[in-house]
Amino acid sequence: MVFKRMMQAMGVGGPSVETVLANPNCRPGGFLEGQVHVMGGDHAVDIEYVAVGLMTRVEVESGDSEYNTDQEFHRQRLTGSFKLDAHARHDIPFRFDVPWETPITEVYGQHLHGMTMGLRTELEVARAVDKGDLDAVAVHPLPAQERILDAFLRLGFRFSRADVERGRVHGVHQTLPFYQEIEFYPPSQYAGRINQLEVTFIPTPHQLQVVLEIDKRGGLFTEGHDSFGRFDVDYHTVDQVDWTAQLNGWLQQSSQRRGFF
Repeated sequence: MVFKRMMQAMGVGGPSVETVLANPNCRPGGFLEGQVHVMGGDHAVDIEYVAVGLMTRVEVESGDSEYNTDQEFHRQRLTGSFKLDAHARHDIPFRFDVPWETPITEVYGQHLHGMTMGLRTELEVARAVDKGDLDAVAVHPLPAQERILDAFLRLGFRFSRADVERGRVHGVHQTLPFYQEIEFYPPSQYAGRINQLEVTFIPTPHQLQVVLEIDKRGGLFTEGHDSFGRFDVDYHTVDQVDWTAQLNGWLQQSSQRRGFF
């Protein structure tokens, strides 16, 4: 599947750029491949550089307010400066590394509600920067992430939505300035005790870090509160664990006390 976007750089008669992704699907720690085609306009220009960057929508808390902003979190310069003659074409093949901590946007062929991800092409001519439209990118889960998500679905949890929040998660190794939360509705057997379950994945090249946050329901004489849990998943042994039973046991424990595992 090929995604194309056109942008007219520097106004009428200036160069234009077409970015073609060989495949818009990827995984964390993987890569995207494609070509950027720069077409000359009515006159020769000096191109300072061509770059591509991965963008997502991030929620930011500031004081008592919240707002969303588009944030570039990984960038790759594809060229240095070069001269582009009138009506000439300059093709730039690229391989773009996708960071391990990149949030996922698709699960079992369905887009995660609330997620935005795209690759943006940037061109600079005569100190004027033209940022093109986003080429949509679909980030699929790693096999280890799929195992954990599948276990929650087997337990009856249902996807609610996902978002990306600026900040850091306590107790994990994190390189990006934000993290993703995937929210689930609880099944009936947990509905009396759990309002919502949030899962955060922070992959590394060697293991998957998983953080769970459970919003507990309050009782007649007690307030609700959150429970947190964290565990690591080894990529090589992930298939040797019954994650449905493991997670069910942890969730049952969490309903008996404030924290779990």
